[in-house]
Amino acid sequence: MTPQNIHLIGAPVDSGKDRKGCIMGPDAYRTARLAETLRDLGHTVTDTGNLQPDMNDIPEDSHLVALPQTIGWTTALNRAAQTAASQSLPIFMGGDHALALGTVTGIAEHAARENRPLFVLWLDAHSDFHTPQSTTSGNLHGTPVAYFTGRPGFDAFPPVQHPVPTENICMIGLRSVDPAEHAALSVTNMSLADMRAIDEGGIRAPLTQFLDRVTAANGLLHVSLDVDFLDPDIAPGVGTTVPGGATLREAHLVMELLHDSARVTSLDLVELNPFLDDRGRTAQLMVDLTASLMGRRVFDRPTRAF
Repeated sequence: MTPQNIHLIGAPVDSGKDRKGCIMGPDAYRTARLAETLRDLGHTVTDTGNLQPDMNDIPEDSHLVALPQTIGWTTALNRAAQTAASQSLPIFMGGDHALALGTVTGIAEHAARENRPLFVLWLDAHSDFHTPQSTTSGNLHGTPVAYFTGRPGFDAFPPVQHPVPTENICMIGLRSVDPAEHAALSVTNMSLADMRAIDEGGIRAPLTQFLDRVTAANGLLHVSLDVDFLDPDIAPGVGTTVPGGATLREAHLVMELLHDSARVTSLDLVELNPFLDDRGRTAQLMVDLTASLMGRRVFDRPTRAF
C-alpha cells in the first residue's frame, strides 16, 4: 500500500446499548498513539477531532435504547463519511457499533458517486442483523448491517439511499448469532465464516476468496473491526465478550492480507470500552492491528510490556 492520506475521525458513540464506556474509545486510541504509529509508517495523518450527534425531535422509544441520539449519530456520521471518503482514507474511532449505521451508509453514497460497488468486511462475533422489531434487548448496536443492506423496519431512521447488496458483505469471526438473525441471514447470499469454519479451514481462505471478488469488481472496501472479533483473553476491553474469538496471529494475518490486497478504503474501530480494559492492552492491540493493515511488517513489531 502506498502512503495514504488518513483522516482519524472520533465517534464517541455510546448510545447503541445500555452498558456505557465506549464514549472514551476515541481518546483511548489517541493515548495509544494511533496517529503517531501511522505517521511512522509513512502516512499523512490528520486527527479531525470528535464528532457530535445531530440534534433532532425524534421521540424516545419504550423498546429501543436511546433512539433519538443514535439517529443523531447516524446522520452526523453519514455526512462525515461522505466528506472524508472523498478526500482520504477515513478511520472512524468508536464508539459502539451503532456508528456503522452512519459510516457505512455514508461510504455507500460516496461509492455510488464514484460509480464503484461497495464491499463490507464485518469482523465481529455478532452479525448485527437485527431490525428494531426483532431485537429483544433494544440495543441498536445490533442493527447496522440490517440497516445498511436495506432491511425494512427502520422507519424512524433516514431512508438508505444506496443499500449494500448482501452478496457484497463478508462476515468473519461469528460465534453469537440470535435465532431471528440466523433465520434472516439464511435467506441471503452473504459470505459467512463462523469460528468453527475458521477452526476447520483457517482464516485465510474465506478472506482471500472475498478479496478476489472485491478486486474483480474494482470495488471499494470498508472494514468494520469490532473488538469482540478478538478472543477476550487478548482483548478484554469490550462489553460484549464472547469466548473463542480470533487469536493474535489470526487477527494480524487478516490485517496483513488486507494490506497486501490494497483494497481497503475506509475502516471502523468499534466497541472499545476503556473502562473494562487492562492497562490499555486492548486499545494498544487495536492500534497494532491497524498498523498491520496499513503496512507494518511482522518483523517490525515492537516488544511491549504490560
